[in-house]
Amino acid sequence: MNLNIPSTLEKSAVFEQIAAALKQENFIVIKQDETRPWGGFFVIDESQAAAFAAKFFPHLGMDAIRITNKLSPKILVVAPNKRLSWQFHHRRAEIWKILSGVVGVKTSLTDEEGDIKELQPGTFIQMDKGERHRLIGLDSWGIVAEIWQHTDLENPSDEDDIIRLQDDFGR
Repeated sequence: MNLNIPSTLEKSAVFEQIAAALKQENFIVIKQDETRPWGGFFVIDESQAAAFAAKFFPHLGMDAIRITNKLSPKILVVAPNKRLSWQFHHRRAEIWKILSGVVGVKTSLTDEEGDIKELQPGTFIQMDKGERHRLIGLDSWGIVAEIWQHTDLENPSDEDDIIRLQDDFGR
């Protein structure tokens, strides 16, 4: 997926460009949310998890990705100079690959925020269940392929499995 998104592009145009690129790759978007104050996301049909993993995480086999039999692929879109909450999850681990834009990421095994790491397009990062993390938009739109690795098959992770330790938007 070739994305070169100028930092000056309006949010709606960014989402249109990503939606077109996903359609060209034959991914089925089951939910698109551009209402988040930090940007938004696209949820890809879970039946396409293997194709999504092969496209964006070709260096990992499905055995390395799958914790349970449930995976949820997404595309995260973080706006320039915005950041997601400092958070962790009880029922999922996550893998990310930076697709476009340089982004900042903080991770820690404690509630203390770690140092910011700048990640270039093509970079892969993995967060274990319970690991604190934050995605940060720097000077450009950051586009990140993400797979939720559900750790509890009986109670898969969802948006309610976000434990926010700090949030710029008061959530």
